Amino acid sequence: MLEPHYILRKPLLTEKSTADMEANNVYTFEVDRRASKDDIKAAIESAYGVKVEKVATQVRKGGSRRFKYGKVAENSWKRAAVKVAEGQSIELF
Repeated sequence: MLEPHYILRKPLLTEKSTADMEANNVYTFEVDRRASKDDIKAAIESAYGVKVEKVATQVRKGGSRRFKYGKVAENSWKRAAVKVAEGQSIELF
């Protein structure tokens, strides 16, 4: 099992995720690829002191980018959408 501070990489703040925060109380994070849903739930609850109801994960495939010196492969990464209990919130900014 991973330590909670290694699991959460960074919050993902896009237009869609910000709208989801306000409407559905769902927060999106980039997490370690090895972390399970139970690990992510425990990390969020310990880091932010909230009750997590649901965790949905998705592994995003890394593509390739073209630079002046050739193509570079990007790594795959994992995204977690976390639903927080009604009446609670996470202060990200």
